[in-house]
Order: sequence, then structure tokens, then C-alpha cells
Amino acid sequence: MLDYQAPSNLLKDKVILVTGAGDGIGRVAAINYAKHGATVILLGRTTKKLEAVYDEIENLGYPQAAIVPLNLDGSSEHDYADLANIIETEFGHLDGLLHNASILGDRTGLANYEASTFEQVMRVNVTSQFMLTQAVMPLMEKSKAGSIVFTTSSVGRKARAYWGAYSISKFATESMMQLLAEELENTTDIRVNAINPGAISTNMRSRAYPAEDPNTIASPEDIMPLYLYMMGDDSKDLNGQSIDAQAKKEKSSN
Repeated sequence: MLDYQAPSNLLKDKVILVTGAGDGIGRVAAINYAKHGATVILLGRTTKKLEAVYDEIENLGYPQAAIVPLNLDGSSEHDYADLANIIETEFGHLDGLLHNASILGDRTGLANYEASTFEQVMRVNVTSQFMLTQAVMPLMEKSKAGSIVFTTSSVGRKARAYWGAYSISKFATESMMQLLAEELENTTDIRVNAINPGAISTNMRSRAYPAEDPNTIASPEDIMPLYLYMMGDDSKDLNGQSIDAQAKKEKSSN
């Protein structure tokens, strides 16, 4: 999986929604999905960033993408219902959902953790993913091989001091993935898995480790073989798995 060689038409005719598509892993994943034939729906908070990714996809001659500006922190069930209606009207179905967007919160002990920050992290990293998944589920049930991919972390498997709400939210992500995988396994063609990117050079990583040299860790492009594999039909029998995107276990979290 980590060295997967994706055929050029791997995602031809597939419609894939990517959250946090404006930069980092989400941006690179969206471009790679489009490169391999997918129509990508770019979801993010900052329209300018989404437009830049849209233009890049268009300039490369890949299938035309779609832009959905949405702030996951302040979004409601109504917002997700509207999104699902738009996707149904424009595309009729949804084949893939990459839950990439998340926020770090504070790197401090729970005794001093601000309740408002804790609630914000849980809204973005957990509640929004639940509501979005629920809203698009009927569209994914129309796919012949639907794939939902969550983004997890090593601190979502074993807690580490001072990772606060982020760590707790990733434990919740692991649980949500496992629950959905079991619930959908025998009733739909949707598979549900999670990817742990590991240490990747992103803006979130630089906030978590400000003294780290980004040139000493992997780039988002380095882990794209797994992201492509998980969205393509070659992984259609994989379900309920939490997979590391890098072969060597990192000492520190993504």
C-alpha cells in the first residue's frame, strides 16, 4: 500500500469530496485524485485557497473541480443538508470522502486547557465529521465502491501529555471509523478506514513543533500512494483499518 503504483485512470468517473482541501495534505490529495481521473469537490474555510487549488487542477488539464466554502467550526445540520443537495443535483452520487480537515488546539495540560478551545477542537475534528458523513451517506450508498477515509494520529491511539483536545478528538475519530465500518459492512458497498499521516511538513505540524526543520520530515506528496490506494477500487475489500502512511513509526505525532 505504501508503495502503491496507481494506474492513471484509477479514479476515472469518481466523485470525491476532500475537506481541508485548501492546503497541506488536503490540497495535495485533491490534486492527486484529480490527476487520476476524479472530479474533486474542494471543501474548506478559505475561498481564496480553494480557488488556488481549483485553478491548479484546471491548469493541469484534470477534470474540473468544484468549490464548497464551509467553516466546519460554525456549520450546522442545515449547512450539511444543503451541501448534500448540491452534490446530488450536480453529480448524483458520491464515491469518496476524505476527512482531512482538523485543528490542533492548544499544546498544554488539561488542568489549564480552555474550555472554549476544547469545544472548538471537538466541533471541527469530531462533530463536523459526524454531521458531514451522515448528510452524504445516501449519496455514497449510490456508489458501487464508496470509500470514507478519516485522518487519525498516533496520539489518537496512545495518549501523550500536553496534546489535549487534539488527542481526545483523534481517539473519537478512531472510534467513529470503527463504528461506521462495522455498521456499513454488511448493508452497503461503503468501506470505512483511517490514515495516520505521521510527521508531515504542514502548517499544523509547524505549529505543533515550531523548532523543527520541515526539510527533515516527509512532504504530503510522499504519502500519496496510500491516499490513492484507499480511494481506488483496489482497496474495496479493506474495511475498519487504521493504517500508518509511513513505514517507520514516528517518535512524534502528526
